[in-house]
Amino acid sequence: MSFLKKINIKFTLVLIVIFAATMFLLFNNFGLIKYMQLQKEVSETKMEMQIVNEQNRLLKNEVDSLERKVPAKIEKTAREKYGMIRKGEKVIDIKTK
Repeated sequence: MSFLKKINIKFTLVLIVIFAATMFLLFNNFGLIKYMQLQKEVSETKMEMQIVNEQNRLLKNEVDSLERKVPAKIEKTAREKYGMIRKGEKVIDIKTK
């Protein structure tokens, strides 16, 4: 074999090894693509946690105001959640299409 053919074969083998290693690093179970997918999931989960924490904070504030027996809050809750009315009041039910 000539010198150029040996170099060409070695160069081709090196390229194949580099290509195979790159594919392995990108697409295996611990590869870069899997890492990026997991990072996206972590980000989405953190956003969901923030929303849930905010909802929890609002509910705690509502419970606190009911426990402190704030009359306006008690009346609002009784009217909205339980449909209670005062004597002499009439309920008007508006249905939307």
